[in-house]
Amino acid sequence: MISYLKGMLADIQKPGNHKIVVTLDVNQVGYDMQVPARQLALLPPLGEMVQLFSHLYFRDDQAVLFGFGQRQERDLFRLLIGVSGIGPQMALALLDTLGEAELTQAVVSGNTRLLSRTPGVGGKTAERLVLELKSKLQDWQTQAGVGLVPAAGPVPTLYEDVEITLSALGYSQSEILKAVQAVGLKSALQKSADPESWVREAIAWLSQ
Repeated sequence: MISYLKGMLADIQKPGNHKIVVTLDVNQVGYDMQVPARQLALLPPLGEMVQLFSHLYFRDDQAVLFGFGQRQERDLFRLLIGVSGIGPQMALALLDTLGEAELTQAVVSGNTRLLSRTPGVGGKTAERLVLELKSKLQDWQTQAGVGLVPAAGPVPTLYEDVEITLSALGYSQSEILKAVQAVGLKSALQKSADPESWVREAIAWLSQ
């Protein structure tokens, strides 16, 4: 219905429960949009222009407008809320916890343990996500160009151990993906099933 809104960032509110609500002034009309928490760091200063892709969600007598910095993130959100038992708040929590690439990888590879790291997502919910979205996300990933764990990286179960260790050391998801991709090009490391070896090489690459 509303593909995107482009206007001046007029206000940012934090009403609680990890919610972030921004107000966009579009031709002197203010639109409140709930955005993922990770979007907060990507927003411009108040008073500057911003474009957010949107999804209008209806429940009972309430309508909520959700905003996303990228079209593919909005489209992934729509796939998530199409799963039985996954509401918009849980979908946002999944995006905030894992990010697009890692979330897609977890579903496609059936990594329910990784999915369950998201607050509120239990084992049964994680299994339902995999069951209902695996094939859909494989198609969506191809169309949207969202990468899985790098082809040069370790297998998903090994990558999870590497990612958890590097995350604990303070590295971001994007830094980890880039590092694993880079060091995975080494033929000796490609054959290694030792997560510590991958972690050491990744830290060395990130410290350059």
